[in-house]
Amino acid sequence: MLLALVAEQAAQGGSGGLMGAFKEKPTFLVGNLIVSAVVIAMIIERAAFQLSKYSVNSKEFFAQIKKLVTAGNIDRAIKLCDAGDYPTLQLVKAGLTHANKGPDEIDAAMSEKMGELRPAVEKRIGSLWSLANIATLIGLIGTVVGLITTFGAIADPRLSAAQRQAMLSLGISEAMYNTAFGLGIAVTCMIAHLFLHQRSKNIQHDLDSTQERMFNLLTIQARSY
Repeated sequence: MLLALVAEQAAQGGSGGLMGAFKEKPTFLVGNLIVSAVVIAMIIERAAFQLSKYSVNSKEFFAQIKKLVTAGNIDRAIKLCDAGDYPTLQLVKAGLTHANKGPDEIDAAMSEKMGELRPAVEKRIGSLWSLANIATLIGLIGTVVGLITTFGAIADPRLSAAQRQAMLSLGISEAMYNTAFGLGIAVTCMIAHLFLHQRSKNIQHDLDSTQERMFNLLTIQARSY
């Protein structure tokens, strides 16, 4: 019956619908609108960071570095690392600047640089789960408030039939739109977290592999001198 009233209200061009809910009871919808703006900005920023800072093909770059190191051109290899502000290049450079020292110094320098780079890879990705929960809870509160409005309209004897119908339509639409909005943001956060987290794991694995290959190259090369 309530769904029929909502359909009838929409057919009559009443205050039902998303715009009507925003106009009459915007509090929780606006709250989730702000959360959605934060989520979108965070997803774009993290995706842009990963795609721009980690666009270097580590295998091809390491192959170039290996040729220079094998030929004894350490200084030229360091200059190659200065070609851009990329984390992979910074990690390799940390090892190259300690190439004339022992294995412990090389390992310590690269491990220290890795400790600086790792937090930036994971930064803000975990917050997407918190934002998903916040959006869901805001939507849930909006839903409860909308249902309270609906039941209050049914129980209020002072309202006419037309007023009750309008409040029923508004209350139900407010509840449903809050639910849908909150869940929509939560699902977006979860999907984005899935892709960004997996991408960050791949980046960390690539950095770990680069660190290991660079350490082996420098220690083996040092023994040959």
